[in-house]
Amino acid sequence: QVQLVESGGGLVQAGGSRRLSCVASGTIFRFLPVGWYRQAPGKQRELVASITSGGRTNYADLAKGRFTISRDNAKNTVYLQMNSLKPDDTAVYYCNRFDTTVFPWGQGTQVTVSS
Repeated sequence: QVQLVESGGGLVQAGGSRRLSCVASGTIFRFLPVGWYRQAPGKQRELVASITSGGRTNYADLAKGRFTISRDNAKNTVYLQMNSLKPDDTAVYYCNRFDTTVFPWGQGTQVTVSS
């Protein structure tokens, strides 16, 4: 069973940056499309960005021009570089396979953006 561990969150001022990491326990991860998702208090989880095993990326409108998703398959790791952060970006960020099925969700990493 693949386990996902997200890290890199924290408190940041508006306009600042943060780099999130997602490490998977199984090597199969490198062959899968992966997404970064987020869930704000009282809201549903939403997709932020996705990346194929070959590195092709796609972004939700909320992330375009500000966030960059990337991956290092040798390390079973997917990253989310977030720039120009806004208070509306405050949420718990998760990663998972971007597919019809998902792995058990990790604990996520909290990002709090202060105004």
